[in-house]
Amino acid sequence: MQKLMAFIDGSVYSHSVCDHAAWVAERTGGAVEIFHVLGRREVAGSAADFSGRLDADERDTLLAELAELDEQKARYAQRRGRLVLQDARGRLEEAGVTQIETRLRHGDIVETVEEFEKEADLTVIGKRGEAADFATLHLGSNLERVARASRKPVLVASRAFQPIGKFLIAFDGGASAMKAVSYIAESDLFKGLHCTLLTVGPETAEIRQRIEDAAHLLRSKGYDVAHSIEPGEAEAVIAAKVASSGIGLLVMGAYGHSRIRNLIIGSTTTEMIRSCKVPILLFR
Repeated sequence: MQKLMAFIDGSVYSHSVCDHAAWVAERTGGAVEIFHVLGRREVAGSAADFSGRLDADERDTLLAELAELDEQKARYAQRRGRLVLQDARGRLEEAGVTQIETRLRHGDIVETVEEFEKEADLTVIGKRGEAADFATLHLGSNLERVARASRKPVLVASRAFQPIGKFLIAFDGGASAMKAVSYIAESDLFKGLHCTLLTVGPETAEIRQRIEDAAHLLRSKGYDVAHSIEPGEAEAVIAAKVASSGIGLLVMGAYGHSRIRNLIIGSTTTEMIRSCKVPILLFR
């Protein structure tokens, strides 16, 4: 791995994002590029129409005051952003990471991902954002957007980093699952960790063959692999397996359907991110 991108916003998840990024960098030798993206509303006020309500002098005075207030907000956001990045750099350096870049960006986080991910191998983002303490079941507003837009794997950091000794691949035999297996087989990130391959649903000859082929590929690369097919609902079975088996990281496909379909029938990806208290590596 040459480089990974880590996105922080100054929330309680920012330290966890740094800790997960440091874990990846330590295992792969990759450099870390830390981003803090200032949204457009953080650096500019909303437009208002005062025509017909104030006389000319009052309007000019108010507009000048609003412009000054916007400038103050923008200066504060930039100063805070630099401090957030400085803190993140210090945390990564304490963890032993030596190759670190920081970037303070303006605009949209998805645009930033699309611009810089060509040079990166993986993206790290927090499960929740600045409202994490107030909405424990609410995912960060940018998480799904980043996961859908990114062509590279996205590591969703849990609230606090814990040592990882086991990982589970939620394996459905589809393109995303096979992409995950191939990535893991060739990556240094998972070397030495115990792997569980789990398919949830009715067992068929085709599904059995696919999971056995995936297990064989991973074993040929030196992995200790357990694989099984279990009946039930995917969200419940996977979450229970993660909790009961001491799994430290979940690997799964991400958002295989459109936003409209997910809105109507729900999203397995979203439910797994909400219910599992471990980091999740997403593949599209």
